[in-house]
Amino acid sequence: MAKDSAVELEVGDRTVRISHPDRVYFPARGETKLDLARYYLSVGDGIVRALRERPCMLHRFPSGVSGDKVHQKRVPAGAPPWLETVRVHFPRYHRHADELCVTELAHVIWAVQMSTVEFHPWNSRRADTEKPDEWRIDLDPGPAADFATVRRVAHVAHEVLDELGATGWPKTSGGSGLHIYVRVEPRWGFTEVRRAALAFAREVERRAPDDATTTWWRKDRDPALVFVDYNQNARDHTIASAYSVRGVPGATVSTPVTWDEIDDVEPGDCTIATVPARFAQLGDLHAGIDDTAYPLETLLEWADRDGLE
Repeated sequence: MAKDSAVELEVGDRTVRISHPDRVYFPARGETKLDLARYYLSVGDGIVRALRERPCMLHRFPSGVSGDKVHQKRVPAGAPPWLETVRVHFPRYHRHADELCVTELAHVIWAVQMSTVEFHPWNSRRADTEKPDEWRIDLDPGPAADFATVRRVAHVAHEVLDELGATGWPKTSGGSGLHIYVRVEPRWGFTEVRRAALAFAREVERRAPDDATTTWWRKDRDPALVFVDYNQNARDHTIASAYSVRGVPGATVSTPVTWDEIDDVEPGDCTIATVPARFAQLGDLHAGIDDTAYPLETLLEWADRDGLE
């Protein structure tokens, strides 16, 4: 292949052209734009399940992850006619955006062609973008917290979820933390889902006061604690999806794991070089995430009990 000549990838019934396939995107490792596209092909069922029917913000790195990052909400003019979008409104600014709405793998590979590394979907779907169907528990360690602390808080979160009768689906964040996703019935708005998430976070904090915090302002937090970030459930707040590569030199991946793996997983080991073989062996560990949805009434009762706004 001539240097930087375009290649065409067959993705289902689509053909997606990848320009500058030899451009190095991850300088610490050497993987290219084409390597990134091939990674997403290798986890196709998983990344499509994670993004399906959701408005999706794209984190683009036109010159690779050592260059500038572009946060892109709007699908640009000139996109192929088979690309799907969903319109979301921003009343505060009296504006709207037609965001990417993935329903097939070719949509993901098109986004890679547009220099997307990270995929950040909403926690609601196209059928009703104002009613989330996903509650996100983000365990975000402070600068002095080690991953062992994150593991302990994850186990406490799992304990509370079990008591609630809710199924949590854990994954590495691709950074230093862990995410846990819970499907919820899409009957509440963002304010109520965030309030339920705060009630849950406060319960985790009560049970693990030496490891977890819900203190909002970073300057007021103990840096050795893990912040149970309930605000990731606010409207238009997004985090990297399952199977999303992160825009860091090491090309880490936000990787689904089992609860039994929590004590052994090393997030830095989950990269675009290692996750494809893991996916081939285990399949999508989040394959059952849509099977059941949790009702939020108990958590909202907790929020009333605790006087949470």
